[in-house]
Amino acid sequence: MSIISFLKLVEIQTKVASLIPFLLGTVFALYRYEQFNTKNFLFMFISLLAFDMAATAINNYYDYKNAVKKYGYNYEQHNAISRDDLSERSVIIVVTVLLNIAILAGVFLFANSDSVVLILGVISFLVGIFYSFGPVPISRMPLGEFFSGFFMGFIIVFIAVYIHVYDQGIISILVNEGITWIGLDFEEIVYLFLVSIPAVMGIANIMLANNICDIEDDIENRRYTLPVYIGKKDALILFKYLYYIIYFIIIVSVFLNILSPIVLLTLLTLLVVVKNIKLFSQKQSKADTFVLSVKNFVLINLVYLLTIGVSI
Repeated sequence: MSIISFLKLVEIQTKVASLIPFLLGTVFALYRYEQFNTKNFLFMFISLLAFDMAATAINNYYDYKNAVKKYGYNYEQHNAISRDDLSERSVIIVVTVLLNIAILAGVFLFANSDSVVLILGVISFLVGIFYSFGPVPISRMPLGEFFSGFFMGFIIVFIAVYIHVYDQGIISILVNEGITWIGLDFEEIVYLFLVSIPAVMGIANIMLANNICDIEDDIENRRYTLPVYIGKKDALILFKYLYYIIYFIIIVSVFLNILSPIVLLTLLTLLVVVKNIKLFSQKQSKADTFVLSVKNFVLINLVYLLTIGVSI
């Protein structure tokens, strides 16, 4: 397998969806807690990137294996396995190597932090694998937007913060005489959730846009996604309002003094986002307009990330 085919298989251009939440959590840890652990940063970066690539390769592999419709953009052009005529054996080897790298880096991260990282990491790994694998994968259910938004948006941000401040009591686990005690700082967890909303909603909308574009193909391939259940019209309405929630939560976060007023500059991105929402509402195409959801995510979250960084 060539390097170009490998990069197509893992859809390297989509890794921004996991790296931006990772950087967002890192910058927020510096802003709110003034903490940065270099080793943990590197361990999580390697584990996250390797696992994200493995999950994408698994998703492409099972889309290739389970496809009923074997022609068109999604099968012949979008999926690297069919487009580059990759052998199934080579794809399985790539997935195995990437998973081993992700697990090894994750073990080092756990050894350098605490069991909370291990627990959240294992759950995230399982969700990532069963997103595409199993008798009823998450990607073939109307839950894809929720799981991708929550785990890639919130859990990645949370872990990216936690690895720097694991000793400050946000979550405490104590085992005493066979009884496990779990202590939660609910206020900090709620704050972290609010801070992660631009990533959560942006990633959910990337998945939603993808499923809206694929609605006819998904029906043919027996993928019962959210747009299949609620219809294209309501899915487009949801697509629009998820973005508006982002801007509302940013204002709330500044009002609650979680974030600096400088972050309100992120509201300026609404001008471009509204334009892109209108373009996507007019035409839903994987080849032409799906990329608008990715552009919206990157624009909002990069400006958001930079303004938090400036606030430091």
